[in-house]
Amino acid sequence: MKYSAREEEWAVWMRAAVEGDAQAYHRFLSTVTPYLRAMARRRCDQFGAPASEAEDVVQEVLLTIHLKRGTWDISRPVGPWISTIVRNKLIDSLRRRGRHISVPIDDVIDILEAEEQTDALDRLDVNHMLEQLKDPQRTIVRSISVEGASVRETANRLKMTEGAVRVALHRALKALAALYRSETSENR
Repeated sequence: MKYSAREEEWAVWMRAAVEGDAQAYHRFLSTVTPYLRAMARRRCDQFGAPASEAEDVVQEVLLTIHLKRGTWDISRPVGPWISTIVRNKLIDSLRRRGRHISVPIDDVIDILEAEEQTDALDRLDVNHMLEQLKDPQRTIVRSISVEGASVRETANRLKMTEGAVRVALHRALKALAALYRSETSENR
């Protein structure tokens, strides 16, 4: 199986990020986000979802990458891991809206699903990080990433605009990244 130079570069940055290199993590996220957007738009089109769904999927994927990057096996390519997250988040999004989804086997044949690693320590770590956020950021992150609600559902529940929820989510991710950097630098 051959992977592109782009994916190899992403893997280098992601390995460095897992080791606590904030600049490498920033490069990884900056470079991978346009790819995620294109993939989410393509998948939304493929499954008949509205184009507006793509940005919600991208935000959920970025949050999942941030929260679960420690579960990525650094000896494996990062591209299939990212593709699996995008596929799963899109399916989750469509299911929440009551659509029946069938994923063509050709889309997943090269992707080996990693075992879900949700042990008690992972949950404690996520809860510890979330508790350090202020409301409504904590509520928004918990709603979208833990409970699986969409940006629209979260906005309606919190009586906020979708744009305000996206901005708060973005700021929360930035705050979580800073918390992660400070905690990893303390553990060295």
